[in-house]
Amino acid sequence: MLYRLRHLTAYAYRNPVGFARCALRLAPAAGEGQVPLSHEVVVEPAPRTATERGDFFGNRTVSLTVETPHRDFRIDARSRVRVERPPLPDPETGLAWEEVRARVLGGTGLGPAAPLHFCAPSRRVPLLPEVTDYARASFPAGGGAVAGAFDLMHRIRADFTFDSEATEVGTPLAQAFAGRRGVCQDFSHIMIAALRGLGLPAAYVSGYLRTLPPPGQPRLEGADASHAWVAFWCGEEWVGLDPTNDIGVQDDHIVVARGRDYADVAPVAGIIAGSGAQSLSVAVDVVPEEEDA
Repeated sequence: MLYRLRHLTAYAYRNPVGFARCALRLAPAAGEGQVPLSHEVVVEPAPRTATERGDFFGNRTVSLTVETPHRDFRIDARSRVRVERPPLPDPETGLAWEEVRARVLGGTGLGPAAPLHFCAPSRRVPLLPEVTDYARASFPAGGGAVAGAFDLMHRIRADFTFDSEATEVGTPLAQAFAGRRGVCQDFSHIMIAALRGLGLPAAYVSGYLRTLPPPGQPRLEGADASHAWVAFWCGEEWVGLDPTNDIGVQDDHIVVARGRDYADVAPVAGIIAGSGAQSLSVAVDVVPEEEDA
């Protein structure tokens, strides 16, 4: 599947902002069945400095500073990417979850994708006893790791309600879990905490999900959105699981970044020197190229 992506972020400030420093993670990732073909970012006002690097986890990150006084700030990212993922593993096969945990604890690798990095609590994913207890029903003694992860995903979809008004970006995991409501960020953090509580590695993935308009209706420009899901280490490979939609990750998902939680992979993060109110608007398009043509 070939996709054309656009991610437009626009800030409006009541008072002029004299300085801004930002980190952008907007480029599609390479690997695991995904091939970036092009990527460009236009920032207005033009940045004084802009440096691209890979962070510890290999995510493409652009660090920039803007020193032109401004009331409007726009980040317009456009990309093309090819996605052709291998089939998902059969949930009825693979290692027992206790064996996966033992392999991780006995591992010595410390590279960016080493499972050990994704077992401990992180800034946005504390390990809570009530969340670990919730996970246990999906992982009986001797049960398969992949089967347990799929079951946990199914249960989160069944037990939690998608509600964009219930939480915001800074809502603690404990609050979202207790309320059983939230958005993709909350559900991903909850599933990660549940898996890590049992000693199983889980990463937070940010990216995009192809959505389809209602039958007979045209696609609305800018109507798509950023998305988040979970990557679970099953002892042999990383498996993408989307608890918000109760599906395994295949060619409708486009990976941008992977980290321990949202704080590692926020699409746009930074600081400004200014005062007064501000507003934010985000428009995302995920368009298959055959549809675009």
